[in-house]
Amino acid sequence: MVFGWTKHGDGKHLAPGEVVRPDERLSWPRMIGFGAQHVVAMFGATFVFPLVMGLDPNTAIMMSGFATILFLLIVKGKVPSYLGTSASFVGGVLAIRALFGGDTAGADAIVTGAILVAGFVLALVGLAVHFLGVGVIHKIFPPVVTGAVVMLIGFGLAYVVADVYWPQDQWVALITMVVTFVLVVAFKGFIGRIGVLVGLIVGFLLSLVLDKTIGQITSVLPGANLRDAAGAVCAPEGPYCLATAFTHDRVDFSTFSSADLFGPPNLFAPDFRFSAVLLVLPAVIVLIAENIGHVKAVGEMTGTDVDPYMGRAIGADGVATVLTSAVGGSPTTTYAENIGVMAATRVYSTAAYYIAGVIAIAFGFSPKFGALVSATPGAVLGGVTVILYGMIGLLGAKIWVENRVDFADPVNMVPIGAGIILAIGPVMQTISGDFRLEGIALGTIVVVGGYHLLRVIARRSPVPVGSDVT
Repeated sequence: MVFGWTKHGDGKHLAPGEVVRPDERLSWPRMIGFGAQHVVAMFGATFVFPLVMGLDPNTAIMMSGFATILFLLIVKGKVPSYLGTSASFVGGVLAIRALFGGDTAGADAIVTGAILVAGFVLALVGLAVHFLGVGVIHKIFPPVVTGAVVMLIGFGLAYVVADVYWPQDQWVALITMVVTFVLVVAFKGFIGRIGVLVGLIVGFLLSLVLDKTIGQITSVLPGANLRDAAGAVCAPEGPYCLATAFTHDRVDFSTFSSADLFGPPNLFAPDFRFSAVLLVLPAVIVLIAENIGHVKAVGEMTGTDVDPYMGRAIGADGVATVLTSAVGGSPTTTYAENIGVMAATRVYSTAAYYIAGVIAIAFGFSPKFGALVSATPGAVLGGVTVILYGMIGLLGAKIWVENRVDFADPVNMVPIGAGIILAIGPVMQTISGDFRLEGIALGTIVVVGGYHLLRVIARRSPVPVGSDVT
């Protein structure tokens, strides 16, 4: 059911053990509250990852609303989910920026063009799964492979924290990390679920206080104070033109003061480059694995068989990514944060997600809000992303444990170990003068290709998902 929810009971109360199913709702004032809660739950990561990728977080928030509504329509309201910004593209996007001039408008267009093509490929995969069945995915991406890809994406981003964010202000990064630790673990309710967002706010406020009390800090900011070997000003950033340390405020409000309170978001058309597309295509593998896992989780919570909608869900995510990147937005994926909210509240109504989408769209029309978000210090992002990246990596290990993957078997151990190290390095493989594979992209190709190559050499079939065989 897409629309037309039936009221659950009196619309105000839930008896012990009761749930609000996807096609049900509580009273509309209560549903607005649940919708707002879903916005808060997705908000932290959905604006953090656009910042990491150098895209406009305001546009990302707005387009996540459109993406969520589109997703719900495609799955016919059977899979309640929110589509926020995907972290799977971060490594590929950073590689694209290194190849095409860094943080510039031209590179932005190339980044979104590459993401759009990846979204189109994901949509085709969803279409194939819909008609051929979900078993096709399990054969190509058995648990050992999907776990490895998820792990190398998380751990492969460690260098972003170590080389880019953390050095901007080590103490602010450390304090932000510790505060977020405490919030996520010590608070079991709603505060714990939005611990990442609250941690970001604490780090932001701490940076403001430090600017006012002890003054500016001297550190390196990506793309700022570019100098060559002789110390002369240069541009753009590259091997012979590097960002160097200078004294600056931790929080830069230069764009906030001039931004309008209301206005259209920053939209732009994509630019397509084949070499850039190749750098983000491995992220499609992760999006497939994420969608499968999230849809299964929703089905288990709601007590319904959602496998018939697996292809629709994967395809809907692809179509949503095409839509968002076509106007300068970020890639999307179904969000575990919002699945966690459903698990805590036992309210699975898709009405809450439609409301959340509308609220997110409204946020997108405030440039001042976007400028405030963009002022978030890099050190604060470092304190939060070190947790987010680590959690993503450990989810890969969770997949291995739940599926009893045997690493005494060299078919599993050899390509997986090699791929993860290539990603963490990050190791770069130059293919031609203007194209290279690096880090996550290279590691993913080695994991997937290496596993299936060694399986053919060993003449064996992949272990099915959930099997007890090791």
